[in-house]
Amino acid sequence: MRKQLASPAFAAAGLGHHKGSRLYAGDVVNKMIRIATLYAALFLAGCAGPIFKQAPLVGDPVAAVTSKMGQPTSVYPAPGGGQLFEYATAPFGQFTWMAHIGPDGRLVSYEQVLTGEKFAMIKVDQATKADVLRTIGRPAEQSRVRLRNYEVWSYRYKEAGVWNSLMHVHFDEQGVVRQMMNGPDPMFEVRDRRW
Repeated sequence: MRKQLASPAFAAAGLGHHKGSRLYAGDVVNKMIRIATLYAALFLAGCAGPIFKQAPLVGDPVAAVTSKMGQPTSVYPAPGGGQLFEYATAPFGQFTWMAHIGPDGRLVSYEQVLTGEKFAMIKVDQATKADVLRTIGRPAEQSRVRLRNYEVWSYRYKEAGVWNSLMHVHFDEQGVVRQMMNGPDPMFEVRDRRW
């Protein structure tokens, strides 16, 4: 026996099969599952970027890198020649890959750069915005701290591969890194613990 839902509002919204103004619970649940699955697939396709793609191989020419990974989100000049192709998943993703293309047009290295090790390479009081972009790519968010007139670039990442975190890189008016701070990413914090 199928359980009827009393609300004609569900029927008006087109949820489930209805006979006249009758709507059945199983129909609503099935349709909601299909909608949720579609949204999840679209979200993953938009945010995952390089996660589900085949990684390029060292020595691949630029054409092979872009055929495997698509067009980069940004391209930066590499120190010593060549280019850095950025493949970012920001603003909601926690991964950014950098493909280092050598002066000969071939892939030298390919790595995920939103890591504690890469953040440690950014030297406070020395690194510039250009250095940060070449090291970890573009930020997920940008803001300002008015008290010191700092521009803040924030990066979503997995601290130690486990904790959802944000790394905040603070720049002075000359574009030099003056401070770095990390903490939990509020986007992943559970706000309502009532069950």
